[in-house]
Amino acid sequence: MNKKEKFAEGFCFYKYFWIFIIGSIIGFLYEVMLEYIHTGNIFSKQELIFGPFTVVYGIGAVIYTIVASKFKNMGVLFLITAFFGGVLEFLYSFFEERFFGTLSWDYTGLVSNIDGRTTILYSIGWGILGILYIRWIYPLLSKFIESIPKKVAIPITWLAIMFMVFNIIITVFSSVRQYERRRNIPAKNSIDEFYDKYFPDEKLDKIYENRTPIDI
Repeated sequence: MNKKEKFAEGFCFYKYFWIFIIGSIIGFLYEVMLEYIHTGNIFSKQELIFGPFTVVYGIGAVIYTIVASKFKNMGVLFLITAFFGGVLEFLYSFFEERFFGTLSWDYTGLVSNIDGRTTILYSIGWGILGILYIRWIYPLLSKFIESIPKKVAIPITWLAIMFMVFNIIITVFSSVRQYERRRNIPAKNSIDEFYDKYFPDEKLDKIYENRTPIDI
């Protein structure tokens, strides 16, 4: 008898997608919990218009899975995940500032910071997280994802993909339009008017509580 084929077995697109989703949600919960511990306040750290997603963690989880899972040596694993974690944090901050005119974090006052976008200390944290992820978290995630019945998982996955594509598009264009409004650029077409009407500054500022506008 042939072994029943599992959903998203091994390293494949389906598994990477769900790792991104789960990583984004876990990252959101982690950031909210961290903020509560530090300040005693519930502070949203979501990065998309719809849903509790902090996508920098989802992207990081995918990168760790693709790159770091190929290495077994703990020292090498630490260095690789520390490097990629720091680079990801730096690039994410850079592109957010460049295209949206905002910052979600600023480490300028911390020792060993790099342009305020990341720090050596935080990179060490990324490295520790990378080891924990590859050694213990990923095997559990992989097993959970593969356990979903394939007939159910595939259509649900494609519905989730369409939702996330829509979510990302709305997020990007509404954020770009907000940046234009802050620079007093009037609506140029019906699309701009749509975002001005349904995603005004008041709504976006409430969703993205962790974003700080800057002058460029």
